[in-house]
Formats: sequence, structure tokens, C-alpha cells
Amino acid sequence: MTLSSMVVSSDWQEVSVLECILGGLHIVVDVVPEAERAWQKLAKSKVDALIVDCDLKGADKFLKNLQEDSRRPAAVPLVIVSGPRRKNDIAERCAAFTFEKPISVEQAVRTLSAARNLILDGRLRYHRQALELPVTLAYGRKQLKAHLINLSQGGMGIRLAHSIDIRGSVQIVFELPGNDQPMKAQGEVAWTDQRGHAGIRFGQMSQRLQRGLQLWLEQQYFIN
Repeated sequence: MTLSSMVVSSDWQEVSVLECILGGLHIVVDVVPEAERAWQKLAKSKVDALIVDCDLKGADKFLKNLQEDSRRPAAVPLVIVSGPRRKNDIAERCAAFTFEKPISVEQAVRTLSAARNLILDGRLRYHRQALELPVTLAYGRKQLKAHLINLSQGGMGIRLAHSIDIRGSVQIVFELPGNDQPMKAQGEVAWTDQRGHAGIRFGQMSQRLQRGLQLWLEQQYFIN
């Protein structure tokens, strides 16, 4: 899967800078030089990030329509490019991110990277990666072998050989493909069924392992 963006601007010098940076962040770019045409395209397609040049003719109307359109997903980061004279207007529009012309490459990289992270956080929060891996559960003095069948940032789904009544906290140990170190985390059994399936919510996990899990899920997300 890929991320997508729409750049609404006719300032081709600035657009070329944005295209280069967005390409480096693996975000597909659709450049639309007219505000009215951009609005028509936006009504028919979904983008992950929207970048609007406030100096473009019709940009004010375009942004006003965005604010008033309840159908627009609130999660789409809105990045506004503008000159200093428009700074107060930008604040009133409550854009998620802003930067000014002439575009500083360093600032644009920082701003667009933050926007990309926000997009990914939103997507990965609900993404479950299908897997078929062994996992060890320890609860009390007992230890169980199971199969991990899906994984997310918040927990995992597992399959046991047969239905077992597990309640409360468990310790989880599993190894992700491509990782040298096993993942160790505390979890809580959220649900079980009669077929041996169970859902576990992650609890305590070190920052290092949490970041490692996030990066691994992100890699799988783009591969798939």
C-alpha cells in the first residue's frame, strides 16, 4: 500500500521541491494547478494529505469549502504553503501543518515527515497484520504454546490447540520475521471462544520493543 497526496498549486518552482520531498517519503503526488479542478477531483477521490498554496487563485474559496464539508475525513493532514502576509489567515483555518514561501527544504522535510507520521499512526492504529507464527504464553505457573494469527500495535489474535479458559494477565514471547531479538510483552486476555481463538491486548512493553513493533508493522503495511 502507498500513501497519496494532492498539491494544489501552480507555483512550479515550489511544486518541484514538494514533489522531490514527498517522493523521498514514498508519498505519491498529484499536482492540480487550479483550485476549482482540485475541488472536483477531491470530491471523487481520497488522499492522505492535502497541500494547498494560499497564493493560488481560488484558494480561499477552496479552503472555506473544506472547512464546511462534513464529508471530508478529519484525519487528512492539511499542509498550507503561504507567504508571511497570510500567516494570520492560516492560524484561523487551523491547518494541521504550515510552512511559508520560499520553501525551505529543511523545514519542508520536517513538516511533511510529521504529516506522514500522523497519517501512518492513524492507519496503523486499525491495521492488523495477518501472520502464522509460534507464540508462547505464560500465566501463573503455566506455559502454553499457541499460534499468532494477527498482530497490531495494540494486541494480537492467537489460536490454541483447543479451547482453554484463560483470564487476566499473561506474558507473551514471540519472534517477528527479520528481527534478531524476541518480542516480550505483558498482555491481558480480552476474549476467548470455543474454537481455541483468543484476543490479547498489549500492556507493558519497553519503548525499544514498542518502536520495533511499530516499524515492523509499517514495513509490512507498505509491502502488502
